[in-house]
Amino acid sequence: MTDRRETPRKTKRPSGRTRRPGPGTASRSKARGQGEGQNAWEAGERIAKYLARAGVASRREVAAMIARREVRVDGYVLTSPAFKVTGREDIRVRGDRVTAPEAVRVWRYHKPSGLITTTQDPEGRRTIFDELPKSLPRTITIGRLDLTTEGLLLLTNSGELARALELPQAGFQRQYRARAHGHINQADLDTLKSGVRLEDGTRYTSIDATLERETGTNNWINVELSEGKNREVRKALEHVGLKVNRLIRTAYGPFELGDLRPGVVEEIPAPTLIKALSGRVPQACLPQQHTARGAPRSPSNPPPGSRLHRPKR
Repeated sequence: MTDRRETPRKTKRPSGRTRRPGPGTASRSKARGQGEGQNAWEAGERIAKYLARAGVASRREVAAMIARREVRVDGYVLTSPAFKVTGREDIRVRGDRVTAPEAVRVWRYHKPSGLITTTQDPEGRRTIFDELPKSLPRTITIGRLDLTTEGLLLLTNSGELARALELPQAGFQRQYRARAHGHINQADLDTLKSGVRLEDGTRYTSIDATLERETGTNNWINVELSEGKNREVRKALEHVGLKVNRLIRTAYGPFELGDLRPGVVEEIPAPTLIKALSGRVPQACLPQQHTARGAPRSPSNPPPGSRLHRPKR
């Protein structure tokens, strides 16, 4: 998929032979494995939720993968995202084995301009995942930044948390600093507070834009919005006669870019994550309290809270 926003995860092949897939959909009795009764299956969780927690993709994207017959459980092809698993099965996506979901983790990343927020690009442009440190586990982005937008991009290993933070009803404000060419005054910028309707019918809700300073024919403007639609800041400022020539995201909800340098990744400690998001996203999306005090980690993963730099070229 060219529009996915995730890093590849290192996968390990099982030592035993994989059961040859049978025709059609996997039956519940076959896919749950030998020795597991009906009670064990009922105690499991839906495959779409399990894979989202494992950081494979959001539930919606997992459903699309299943529709394309890309998910197998114990060798059998699935056709329903409602299928339940316990985590003891051999679960594979596009042939790669999926390991058990890890504790929920979130990283701040200072995305440089010139990188796109997808795993692959048909035009061959470099993506953020080409630049992220190789020691980082599989992650997906929370929202997106376009090619020339720089600044704060949140990464997580949880598709469930990513979805919860992206939903407009969650009310997480996005803050930007924009440098825009043209002449403008605060009164014109205030018209954006009542929303914007573009000629193509696109509708934006209230946008709070404050003129910070003028430098010749350029203006520095602080922008705050809650939706974050595709190129929303650029199009909204174009609507009032400005041409954005630099755009930096400085905050996403309670998380700020701060002094993070371009290309650097830093994990948000679990206690900070819990404090910032409790009551604003479902509790199941957050790290468990005991995880916040130091859960075991893979030797290949960086320690919680570490700051990682992309390799110098």
